[in-house]
Amino acid sequence: MLKEFKEFAMKGNVLDMAIGVIIGAAFGKIVTSLVSDVLMPPIGLLMGKVDFSSLFLNLSSTPQPSLAAAKAAGTPTINYGVFLQTVFDFIIIAFVIFMLVKQINRLKKPTAPAAATTKDCPLCLSTIPLKATKCAHCTSSV
Repeated sequence: MLKEFKEFAMKGNVLDMAIGVIIGAAFGKIVTSLVSDVLMPPIGLLMGKVDFSSLFLNLSSTPQPSLAAAKAAGTPTINYGVFLQTVFDFIIIAFVIFMLVKQINRLKKPTAPAAATTKDCPLCLSTIPLKATKCAHCTSSV
């Protein structure tokens, strides 16, 4: 069983997938930083100096001045600002993956169409095998 596991783990597809997961996780961190540190501050500035990471809905009757204070007090909140940042992360990652797959598909060689195995009878237009010398339907020579 250990030998089978070693063969499975050393197959190219498993190693490729593991490398892809590691690179994908690192790319996700880069995109998260891009969104929270580069994209969201200018968008927040344009929307009236809004800090998206601090936007929340307080679900308790006790007012809280900030998200950090609400978390420290254990107040239940809906953190929709953090959710918006996560949605932007997802959109960017999905777009990059879409463009990557599109380019890979463009670079793949198109598969050649399969060779024809049938032809049409010139008289009755029925389909007959390519090597046939007589049509099985109208018995004409082809």
